[in-house]
Parts: sequence; structure tokens; C-alpha cells
Amino acid sequence: MKKLDLIIRPHKLDDIRDSLTAAGIRGITVSEVQGVRSAERQRPRPTWAASTRFSFLPKVHLEVIVEDAKLEQVIAAASEAAVDGSDSGDGKIMVSDVVDVMRIRTGETGESAM
Repeated sequence: MKKLDLIIRPHKLDDIRDSLTAAGIRGITVSEVQGVRSAERQRPRPTWAASTRFSFLPKVHLEVIVEDAKLEQVIAAASEAAVDGSDSGDGKIMVSDVVDVMRIRTGETGESAM
């Protein structure tokens, strides 16, 4: 199993939720967050304002647990839905291993708990 952490633009949430649902994802955790681009990727600033100021941008963080067999399909669906055609900043998808999952109510573990 894998955990996908997606950081996306807020206005793309419905599109991504719909694409993940179509790819067979049944559960998504969503949080509103703020992010900062690295200093070299921020918009150019005049030299007098090039201090340590960064502007925080609203983002949405999605967490999804995926069976290994569906990983590539889910990543493709999410990344396609996240693109909005502007200059940059469509988001990130990070993948990490999940050792186990347990459904608290029933005690089920592994993929059956998802």
C-alpha cells in the first residue's frame, strides 16, 4: 500500500476528487493549508524588497491510501485533473510506503481495512 500526499490549488479540489473517485478511491482526507514557494521561484521583487518576506499561498492537502496495483492509475488521474494551464504551481504528489492500516471499529487490517 502507498500513501499519496497531494498539494493542489484549491479550485481544483472538485476535479481531483471526481477523478480519484472514478479511479476507485473510496476515502480522501482533505485539509486547507498554506504554502510558500522557494525564494528563487517567487515572483521577482525589486532589490529593495528582496529580504526574507514570502507570501503564503492557499493550498489544499489531500491524503489518500492506495493499493499498489492502482498506484499508477491514481497518480495519472490526479495529475491530469490538477493541471489548470497557468504558468506554474499546479501542485505536488508525494508517494510513501504504508506498512499497515487498521480499521478501528472492526479491527480489520491491511487492504481490507481501506
